[in-house]
Amino acid sequence: MKYTMMENRESVFPGQLEQESLVADVLQAAQSEGASSAEAGVSFGSGLSVTVRMGEVETLEYNRDRSLGVTVYFGQRKGSASTSDWSPAALRETVKAACAIARHAGEDPHAGLADPDSLASEIPDLDLCHSWDVDAETAIEIAKQCEDSARSVDARISNSEGATVSSHRGLSVYGNSLGFTGGYPTTRHSISCAVIAADKSGMQRDYWYSIARAATDLEEVRAIGERAAQRALNRLNARKVKTTNVPVIYQAEVARGLLQHFVGAISGGNLYRKSSFLLDQLGKQVFPEHVRIHELPHLKKALGSAPFDQEGVATRARDIVHGGVLQGYVLGSYSARKLGMQSTGNAGGVHNLTIEPGDRDLPALLKEMGTGLLITELMGQGINLVTGDYSRGAAGFWVENGEIQYPVEEITVAGNLRDMFMQLVAVGSDVDTRGNIRTGSLLLENMTVAGD
Repeated sequence: MKYTMMENRESVFPGQLEQESLVADVLQAAQSEGASSAEAGVSFGSGLSVTVRMGEVETLEYNRDRSLGVTVYFGQRKGSASTSDWSPAALRETVKAACAIARHAGEDPHAGLADPDSLASEIPDLDLCHSWDVDAETAIEIAKQCEDSARSVDARISNSEGATVSSHRGLSVYGNSLGFTGGYPTTRHSISCAVIAADKSGMQRDYWYSIARAATDLEEVRAIGERAAQRALNRLNARKVKTTNVPVIYQAEVARGLLQHFVGAISGGNLYRKSSFLLDQLGKQVFPEHVRIHELPHLKKALGSAPFDQEGVATRARDIVHGGVLQGYVLGSYSARKLGMQSTGNAGGVHNLTIEPGDRDLPALLKEMGTGLLITELMGQGINLVTGDYSRGAAGFWVENGEIQYPVEEITVAGNLRDMFMQLVAVGSDVDTRGNIRTGSLLLENMTVAGD
């Protein structure tokens, strides 16, 4: 299936001037109400989503949404309000509501806009907007092809949860009373498929998906369906294993979860609340020396790229872990002030957090592991960020002599995140870029695997 792209360059910034004008009007209204400072954000988005199941259209959705949020400060008293109504009267009422909240709020010495010197002075074009000229009929045909390819792989593919094609396009503008105004358009397109395999041993479900800024960067439609089917088939005849301590590999698509826990542990909110097992670890060894974790916010077309954060603070490439040593936290302006530090441009989250990959692919990591567990799915949320204790349900494959032997299910993997991070033996070259955290498969030296 070939994709066609909209080439009208005027569509790259649809409505940006109008949204900038809305932000300016809101900031002016806040000033008129007596606010000492204010900030506002406007977003608009539209999209199409189609799901086909068992060859029939199950859902067809068009979405169109818009929002405006305003935060005002009276000194260091803060109030916020939002609306989806952009009429002048509604905007005035929204500003008045925010001001009423602020007037009754308590003083917070850390409240306020971002530091003026930290605001983005330039907004680079990161190539994040690639409209896909796909109508409902074409999307349905793509979804049918994807599901058909999955169902035709093997007679044991007995059922389907469907194939979905989605396309979304949005524009956000942020401005504040320090004189900053910026915005940029984005797109996000995806194709996914989930199917069920069945034989005398029972049924197993699995899926695959592709997501990208540009439709031309999506995986081939039939390949997505075939991979979903093969993953489901590979899980048939799964069994438990006896409780043991062994090395484990987190396959790339689930490995990002470990890095999400790491980000949570070094995020400002958890740090100033003293609810992180990595409290006071800045400048200390938290991973082995071979580990480098860094942010790359200006990668062209990447899903986590952004020229500035939700407060207008400029994003920049930086090392968070170098040589295994923690170099920096993940902070917005408020949490930075609480900690006596500077914002790291992470209001709203990290931007293309990347753990530097090694030169070995997944088969090579399996060889290095020898005997152990390859984790391909995680369930539950048994994470305690205060202590680092980690326990999650899992499924995957038992490995011996560097080769997959059989699928496993109904097991639990457990450990402590502090120990797990320090026992990171290798990072695979099979980097999964389908999100804001980019990582290859992760080989850990030892974990408890609980089964029979």
